[in-house]
Amino acid sequence: MTERYSLAIEGMTCAGCSSRLERALSGGAGVAAAAVNLPLERATVDLEPGTSLDSIVALVRRTGFRAVTETRAFAVSGARGAGAARRLEAALSGVPGVVSARVDAGAGRAEVAALALAVADEALAARAEAAGFRLAAAGDPFEAARARERRGIARDRRAIAVAAVLTAPFLYQMLAHRLGAAGLAPGWPLLSPFVEAALATPLQFVIGARFYRGAFNALRAGGANMDTLVALGTTAAYFYSWLRLATLGDGAAGQLYFEASAIVILLVLAGKHMEAGAKRGATRTIRELLALRPDTALVRGPDGAVAERPAREVGAGDILVCRAGQRIAADGVVVAGEAEIDEAPVTGESAPAPRRPGDRALAGTIVVDGTVDVEARAAGAESTLARAIRLVENAQAGKPAVQRLADRVCGVFVPVVMAIAAAAFLGWLAAGAELEAAFVNAVSVLVIACPCALGLATPTAIAAGSGAAARAGVLVKDVASLEQAHDLTHVVFDKTGTLTSGAPALGRVEPLAGLDADEALRLAASLQQGSAHPVAAALRAAAGARGLALLPVEDFRSMVARGVEGEIGGVRHVAGNARLFAERGIGLPAREPWRGGAEVWLGRAGPGGEEVLARFEIADAPRAEARAAVDALKRLGVAPLLVSGDSAEATARVARETGVADFRAEALPEDKARIVAELMEGGARVGVVGDGVNDAPALARATVGIAMGSGTDVAMETAAITLMRPDPRLAAAAVEASRATFRKIRQNLFWAFVYNVVALPLAALGYLSPPLAAAAMALSSLSVVGNSLLLRRWRPNAARAR
Repeated sequence: MTERYSLAIEGMTCAGCSSRLERALSGGAGVAAAAVNLPLERATVDLEPGTSLDSIVALVRRTGFRAVTETRAFAVSGARGAGAARRLEAALSGVPGVVSARVDAGAGRAEVAALALAVADEALAARAEAAGFRLAAAGDPFEAARARERRGIARDRRAIAVAAVLTAPFLYQMLAHRLGAAGLAPGWPLLSPFVEAALATPLQFVIGARFYRGAFNALRAGGANMDTLVALGTTAAYFYSWLRLATLGDGAAGQLYFEASAIVILLVLAGKHMEAGAKRGATRTIRELLALRPDTALVRGPDGAVAERPAREVGAGDILVCRAGQRIAADGVVVAGEAEIDEAPVTGESAPAPRRPGDRALAGTIVVDGTVDVEARAAGAESTLARAIRLVENAQAGKPAVQRLADRVCGVFVPVVMAIAAAAFLGWLAAGAELEAAFVNAVSVLVIACPCALGLATPTAIAAGSGAAARAGVLVKDVASLEQAHDLTHVVFDKTGTLTSGAPALGRVEPLAGLDADEALRLAASLQQGSAHPVAAALRAAAGARGLALLPVEDFRSMVARGVEGEIGGVRHVAGNARLFAERGIGLPAREPWRGGAEVWLGRAGPGGEEVLARFEIADAPRAEARAAVDALKRLGVAPLLVSGDSAEATARVARETGVADFRAEALPEDKARIVAELMEGGARVGVVGDGVNDAPALARATVGIAMGSGTDVAMETAAITLMRPDPRLAAAAVEASRATFRKIRQNLFWAFVYNVVALPLAALGYLSPPLAAAAMALSSLSVVGNSLLLRRWRPNAARAR
């Protein structure tokens, strides 16, 4: 069983870097799989048992990059004395990814230096608890990452500001030269050659030092990257200018290329800074989701007193007091009060939802009006919000198959560009051009080449697309699922809880064998006490509404997609559909089928054999959005299919009311999986939408499994896509999001390839100067990222139609 780790990586500047690191990691000993994401600056590795994470960190370093470490502070309970502190330090240091741990027992504080992203606070707390201590985060665990990001932004801005000040005189000189040549501003003084050298030198070797470091690391690892091209081009311009200065002295004024290297460095820095800002926009969804988590929660104690507690200390069973304007700190169930809760940040539902006792409440949602007490059921890493964050991170960190071509191109891009630059230089000389013209054109080739646009084309679109889908209520487990959803041909719907409300109600009761209706209902509802099926809930609710006391049941057994059985008063009873009775050899009396809903039969063992006691009608109305969901899929060219374990009459009714032309009834879980398999064997790409345990085999078998967020954990764990609210229209939204994302990827890759195919020959033929080439290079990356950012405006068609 492999173990997955994520590492924050420093030093990647272009797609050549990420491709080189991915190749190195994939070939590392004990690495089962590896993926590197440039916009997220993250590497994800699956390690075989026994593989040390330290060896992976060393491999990252040898490849020319650095795995980021961060220091986190914790409050410690139970560590008294130096001996206890040493035991806790040893326990924490044993967690994979921890670099060092220091415990101050007197201050009740621990500081842990760990690999960023690789070590969860929960893992540290669990290891401490196993050693007999209690660990609680003493600050925001994500503050270190935010602080690191802020420091990087501030550093880049300072470098750009200094570069702009040093480059301004060169811009003046370029303007003076152009205007003077045009006769518009004769007599404007030019800079002294030695002033040019004094301005260019700190730009080249201090501000531009990052390009040399990046190029050196790449060459040391046996590769080359964008830094290599920038360093080569600007260094060539810089030293060629010194050569002319040494040859011509003061006569070199206006004939040097210091301004070319200076402006290229400024433009590349500014372009990379803007590109980083745009990439942060593409990956903003994770930060938005993280911001939903409250810092504190109001917890009602056993004595009824309400006290404020850090949200990270909330556990299952705590009673949270949630007032208007506050965020709910954990998933739970309302146990007192009434309120309207805004679930839009988590589920994408636009209208506030009324919540009363018995209703669910989700972590990260906001109480708009009223006050409720919520019993926490899932807190911290187990909450819906935390699971959503993990899914979005996982989807954004992946790499689809369409990226492979771009990766192959990036792998050979820099050597090819260097060869083109050399060919341009030699070609111009062979054609009789002066050394200066040949040199300038070769430098332009080096500067304009941009592997970044190719490398950013896919991951920025994936990040923006998966983020937009998450805001609409569609959570994608991984990038492969997002890729597969865009060309689905069929979507198979479960009926109960998917196209219907999942809250069926009892309709008609037909007692047989001399029973009255209440006695028949009492027996059926009693038998269903051990079942969580919606039909069981409908029978119990109806019995409760009539004030019928339920009877004890022994030897209860549930049969999936059939019914239940058990002993009441020592007599064996059975309740379920016609299939169950047929399997038991119990003949059903001839009756006109009810068209309004599903039929549930009740029987028992009598002296002369099994006898049928009653028939019940269970009506489950289609969801209000079901017809729109089916119509939306049809507009997308996807064929809907309804497969249910219910009777043919009940399934046909729902199919007719929702507009589904093709349906299959009385299908067991294995039948659903078989139907999906048959469709796929015929060349179809099938999505399955379900919400129950009985849907899990079909969800696993499908091209893409789609689970309703209101369903069981089994369905959501099996499915590749989770719909955060019980709205079947989101199935079509998942297809729309996938198609929109991969449309952007194709656009990005097209323009990135076209840019290099067009720009490189133009530079080689002398149509672009080095400063203009640098500006074009920066704009190419920005255009790709900007195109991806347009996905943030994506909304499902169904949502826009509301």
